[in-house]
Amino acid sequence: MTEYAWFGALCDDDYEFLGVPDPELRSSWAHCRDIVLRAEQNGFDNVLLPSGYSLGIDATAFASAIAVETTRIKLLLAVRLGELVVPQLARQIATLQQIAGGRLVINAISSDVPGEMMSSEDRYQRTTEAITVLRSLLRGERADFDGKFVTAHLDPPRIAVEQPHDPVVYFGGLSEAARDCAAQSSDVYLMWPDTTAQMTDVMREMNQRAAGYGRTLRYGWRSHVIVRETESEARAAAEALLSRLDAQTGSAIRSKSLDSASAGVARQSELRESADADGYLERHLWTGVGRARSGAGIAIVGDPDQVAGKLREIRDAGVDTFILSGYPHLAECDLVARYVLPKLC
Repeated sequence: MTEYAWFGALCDDDYEFLGVPDPELRSSWAHCRDIVLRAEQNGFDNVLLPSGYSLGIDATAFASAIAVETTRIKLLLAVRLGELVVPQLARQIATLQQIAGGRLVINAISSDVPGEMMSSEDRYQRTTEAITVLRSLLRGERADFDGKFVTAHLDPPRIAVEQPHDPVVYFGGLSEAARDCAAQSSDVYLMWPDTTAQMTDVMREMNQRAAGYGRTLRYGWRSHVIVRETESEARAAAEALLSRLDAQTGSAIRSKSLDSASAGVARQSELRESADADGYLERHLWTGVGRARSGAGIAIVGDPDQVAGKLREIRDAGVDTFILSGYPHLAECDLVARYVLPKLC
């Protein structure tokens, strides 16, 4: 079954015009609550609750509040591993799972803890160790583990014993260390936009890695969408989105992210540089969003049939989870739900 998720803009990344902050779109409980409720109303299966440090609002606190205001949509909570000791994180997640009635899923993040700098290899090793211990405790099992960064010899918290579950873990990263961490630890390997051929190569390689650990993976695609009734209108909307951005502002926005030097961000920059003069990597893959955003910087742009067709192409290549977003997030959520989701049933 294919899952279609929306994006809860918790990190001050909602705009009408990229790079031009709007107080009404700034991350807040009220605004982000409206996005999640709209996504549930519009039939999305899941919503990503991203996490930053200097930007936006706290994802975990937000998740605990929005869980009681929603009934069906899953909550994909970004968890920055390393910021909490693992036993405390396990108790926190188990509590959130109870509040959400089993709808919580985890997006594991390996960014540096604010104020520290760690090598890529060490960060992903810490993540692998943390997920290993976290899974044991959340399953209601004792953890006996001695790693380089995580050591745990303890029984699980009472709430995990009474409500054991094996968390579904989403994870992304392109570096060698990130791929190995994902192969060992994740359930859904998230990819940022790329050509279908390159994406297929990555999935093939990840299948081989996971098989080496006796595991299998599912695959996810995280991108933006700009859909309008006609292709010309969609392209005009893309141009309008960048119409007030200057290069200096875009560079400053990208550099604020703790993952701004990652292999994934480097690949998005490479794709942006290889695009045509209008920013298109392919006819319907537009790299312009990446001029004002670190991370996933490509949008699918087109009319309803074209956007749905591109998503079906990606789905047919082996992806079963899509995390979509658009600007502003409330308005584009309505457009994607009206024009695209019915064509994907």
